[in-house]
Amino acid sequence: MNEQLKQTLKLLPSLPGCYIYYNKDNEIIYVGKAKILKRRVMSYFNRKHHDSVKVNVLVSQIERMEYIITNTEVEALILENHLIKKHKPKYNILLKDDKKYPYFLITDEDFPRITVVRKKNLNPEKGRYYGPYTDIRAMYATLDFLKKIFPLKQCKTPKFKDRPCLYYQIGRCMAPCQGLVSSDEYKNLVRQAELFLSGKQSELIKQIEDEMNKYAASEQYEKAARMRDSLFDLKKTLEKQKVVYENTKLNEDVISMLNEDGIFAIVILMIREGRLIDKKDFTYDVEAEDRSEFFATFFKDYYNTLALEFPDRIVSNELEAVGEKPLYEEWLNIISGKKVKISYGKSAQGKELQMLADKNARIVLDNAKIKKMVKINEDFNEIGSYLAEKLKLKNFPHRMECYDISHIQGTNTVASMVTFINGLPKKSEYRKFKVSSTEGKPDDFQSMKEVLSRRFSHLGDEKKWAKPDLIIIDGGKGQLSSVMEIVEEMGITGIDIVSLAKREEEVFLPKQSKSVLLPRDSGALYVVQRIRDEAHRFAITYHRKLRGKSALQQK
Repeated sequence: MNEQLKQTLKLLPSLPGCYIYYNKDNEIIYVGKAKILKRRVMSYFNRKHHDSVKVNVLVSQIERMEYIITNTEVEALILENHLIKKHKPKYNILLKDDKKYPYFLITDEDFPRITVVRKKNLNPEKGRYYGPYTDIRAMYATLDFLKKIFPLKQCKTPKFKDRPCLYYQIGRCMAPCQGLVSSDEYKNLVRQAELFLSGKQSELIKQIEDEMNKYAASEQYEKAARMRDSLFDLKKTLEKQKVVYENTKLNEDVISMLNEDGIFAIVILMIREGRLIDKKDFTYDVEAEDRSEFFATFFKDYYNTLALEFPDRIVSNELEAVGEKPLYEEWLNIISGKKVKISYGKSAQGKELQMLADKNARIVLDNAKIKKMVKINEDFNEIGSYLAEKLKLKNFPHRMECYDISHIQGTNTVASMVTFINGLPKKSEYRKFKVSSTEGKPDDFQSMKEVLSRRFSHLGDEKKWAKPDLIIIDGGKGQLSSVMEIVEEMGITGIDIVSLAKREEEVFLPKQSKSVLLPRDSGALYVVQRIRDEAHRFAITYHRKLRGKSALQQK
């Protein structure tokens, strides 16, 4: 630590604000906020307070720092968000998502239209926006429904001077260009479209029913019939939406986040007047990040830049780990101009909603993993070549096998063998083993010896048990050494063997003391982690099944 930095640290005030770290090239590498600057900043330089590799690397690169004092912590939060977006520091979590999500725009014209625009084109002077929409197909289905129920004009300028266009003939426009609808009647239709997009279904239905009755009473039967048809279509659509709970006016966003294999999946369920009206989902490929820090970054980014509408309450058990509930509620109140409560979803209703959001997030995550695996399969020539070079393999890892042992204090010991071909799981070639040589005494070495002996006894049977190119063992240097003893004792040759230690995801090679670290965001590490995790899952599933049978037999 240089003298300039030491002096800056000594003079840090015990006030709220933002701190900014610079490296030797005078680049901003990290921006943070603090309730008490002195205490927060000093924690970075006290090794007892953290054991994160990322923080250690960050601290080693800090050459100097600056800070900005604010009146309150919430002001510091707002400033932090602005500085991160402006400077994009290397060690802040940046949401690397270049999608420009679409929004609906109800234009600010004498006779407004509904159009689709992208985020980069948002301009409040052009009209009122609704969104974002992460599901493009669902968005265009909604647009088609809006045009049917609320026949607003679709042309920026009239197609013809002396007659209405085809949209009027098919009931998709009220032809304001030809003076066939009054300004008040058209504005009322616009307000109804806005109510629908805002999720205020009860108010919208009441408005349409009142209009229908008013037109019927004044014997304007054609208009009354149009209102009746719109009401029928609207109610039919709303019936398809799940009622989360009855008799409530509460508007909520329910957020779930799951992460596996370097993928974060986030789902936001939008509950309006007790009805689930929409779902927004986001996926990010990221390096290993602190879960709560990543969620906090997403939360601030979504409500500060993407969301145009704020609910009365935000429900998420992830927010409990983030903490600082009063701070975030105050921040939400400032940026939304209304009171927004935060809930951790501990009530019965909250748990039900959280489970529903979690189910949706699981589907989004699984789909993202499938897409990633398909891409890996397409790129496996490159990934396999990289693995062969980095791990000093004799074979191209076309066929990889991974083994795992599972037991509880030596009882019901089982083992799994999973097979990946060109980076993708081949479930028809998975195998499970019931281990008999160690029953009643936990001995993973002996268990692995039995499993590998049984596996390698089938090496001649190429149809059912093709020879693997690479075997991956779950564990560190010790586990690999034990397995190599077994392999050498059995005289097995021509198969590459490595082990993967879970804590730092280090790959160990035979007779080599130093481990190999594959890049955190690489497809190579993803494949190795995936086969290791799949072997673990397969072994535990089989062990639980046997344990359940044993428990039934004892009864």
